[in-house]
Amino acid sequence: MLKDALGAYRGSVREISKLIESEPGNADAYYSRAGVRAAEGDQEGALGDFTMALKLGLRYRESIVAYGNRGLIRFETGDYQGAADDFSAVIDRKPRQKTLMRAALMQRAAAKEKLGDCNGAAADRRLAALLSPDREQQTKQGE
Repeated sequence: MLKDALGAYRGSVREISKLIESEPGNADAYYSRAGVRAAEGDQEGALGDFTMALKLGLRYRESIVAYGNRGLIRFETGDYQGAADDFSAVIDRKPRQKTLMRAALMQRAAAKEKLGDCNGAAADRRLAALLSPDREQQTKQGE
């Protein structure tokens, strides 16, 4: 098992699970195993690992990714309120990348729509549109 340049562990679920057994407070290991489980289609396992990683405490960037990925899993499994909460957590962290903020707003809009909050969904879509690259180009051309 290796640790990549961003601090995430690379290996199989079994290898990362051994690390977790020896270091149960290692948030990065849970985060890494969640990614492997998600890639393998184990949504329930990935959901639990993202939750544990967030509970134990992740760095800024990893927490944004964990909330976003957990939100996607929750949406896919029909937990629309949980998904909206996770996408709100991404938005609250104010990621510097406009594409991340826009994606979180659009995903939260989809979850709100599923929950019957059409006004909230429309508001999120309007905010996302303000962050679109096309809008930036229009603003620059109008100057």
